[in-house]
Amino acid sequence: MPTFNSQANMIVNPPSSPDPESYPYPSRRTVVYGRHGMVATAEPQAAAVGLRVLYEGGNAIDAAIATAAALTVTEPTSNGLGSDAFAMIWSKGKLYGLNSSGPAPRRLTREWVRNQGYTTMPTKGWCTVTVPGAPAAWATLAERFGRLSLVDILKPAAQLAREGFPVAPTVAYFWNRAHQQYQEILTSPEYAEWFRVFAPNGAAPRAGEIWKSPDHAETLMEIGATNSDSYYKGALAEKIARFARETGGVISQADLAQFAPQWVSPLSVDFRGYQVWELPPNGQGLVALMALKMLAGLCPKNEAERIHYQIEALKLGFADALQYVTDPQHMPYTAEAFLSDAYITQRRQLIGHEAQLRNVGAPTPGGTVYLATADDQGNMVSYIQSNYTGFGSGLVVPGTGISLQNRGALFSLDAHHANTLEPGKRPYHTIIPGFLTHDGEPLGPFGVMGGFMQPQGHVQVMSRVLEDHMNPQAALDAPRFHWKEGNQVVVEATMPTAIIENLIQRGHDVTIATEPGPFGRGQIIWKSQDGILLGGTEPRADGTIAAY
Repeated sequence: MPTFNSQANMIVNPPSSPDPESYPYPSRRTVVYGRHGMVATAEPQAAAVGLRVLYEGGNAIDAAIATAAALTVTEPTSNGLGSDAFAMIWSKGKLYGLNSSGPAPRRLTREWVRNQGYTTMPTKGWCTVTVPGAPAAWATLAERFGRLSLVDILKPAAQLAREGFPVAPTVAYFWNRAHQQYQEILTSPEYAEWFRVFAPNGAAPRAGEIWKSPDHAETLMEIGATNSDSYYKGALAEKIARFARETGGVISQADLAQFAPQWVSPLSVDFRGYQVWELPPNGQGLVALMALKMLAGLCPKNEAERIHYQIEALKLGFADALQYVTDPQHMPYTAEAFLSDAYITQRRQLIGHEAQLRNVGAPTPGGTVYLATADDQGNMVSYIQSNYTGFGSGLVVPGTGISLQNRGALFSLDAHHANTLEPGKRPYHTIIPGFLTHDGEPLGPFGVMGGFMQPQGHVQVMSRVLEDHMNPQAALDAPRFHWKEGNQVVVEATMPTAIIENLIQRGHDVTIATEPGPFGRGQIIWKSQDGILLGGTEPRADGTIAAY
């Protein structure tokens, strides 16, 4: 087990804001301990739902599903009933992986998108809508690992939607920002339901204001009562398909009926004597694993050089991922090939003392929720769910509360690109849950959400834990960087000045963030050798550890 340094909590003390309507940045937290169960997520009321399910006899898997469902209600700025999901589950001595990301509809083709007037993939509208996977993920996880029925698991989230809840400060900030943007760009009739549901009084809800969505509540209960079948083969599927037909979309009931989540084998690399696990493509966990394996063979002289190496290793990982990662059936190489010793050595040798340009795209932040759960039966869950950006496509199925994701925006219209849009194909996916083990035993789940920040966050947090021996909260509190593109790097204002100056000297184009930056939001739960749970939550959001 790592030797956690409790004093490491003192390395950063983010400023808090006196203005309740500005972006909140809570002051430093301390690590939270629990014995019987723990839920870590970025929204307090969702964490409370997960803890309630544990109290009612559910296990960590039930709690994860309940929390995920609650987050579709309490944090619609990042996920919803039309999202995708990925998970890693530790149960009975084994780590399982679930990929519940949906493919492009059969009629969503490059030609169809171009006929809509686009030369590159847009970020809103029907061109971006792929088959949602989250409801199927809930049903699949509950059936294989859960103790409670899906309808009982989803009841607390439905209650939140039906009765309403006070909106959390960080969520209110992003909700208001999205509303201001959408007033300018979502002017066609198909977007009217978004404004009816999410801006019912002509504005986004303010922090502390009660917001409710009875349609959302009814949909949750129908998903639960039918074990998600209504969403893919029944009444809800018909409503989704009818909305598409009436407003120019192409997703059909057949597209929904053909979907099923896939069980996959997680991948791992050794880093400082521990095994860091990620899911295989179509997710971008491969970027984090490649970077960590490159870094494992480097010996930085100081913190500045370590951060420099991290940036350069991540650039190389992204260069490969953005060129080759897509639905694995369409990849020219296997994920394992990118992690081979020979290839990693070759890539590592490209890392020098100065910043280098790599042939990559432009990673951007996104809209995602991450959560972790654990119980006293040895179960642990690393779970992530996302619209991709903000509220997703901007399309909300009338009378259901289902906001459809915009994952298709990540496809390419270049017919020669590995990630080119094709019917029935899953796109490059940004959301990645993480897990850490040591000598075959679980240490626990971790994740840092936020579009292309996610592999960057995984690398930085794992470095803090396994090289600096920080406890979970200290690792999340520590200042982060975000590599954007080229040699452009954004750093938090809490990053030491000497490190920033050193990065600049090495050729990095460094910007210090003066407003909410694209640094992701993370959660961690570790289990000690004597069974005690340790939780850390994100100081850049309304993060909460619920434990008992």
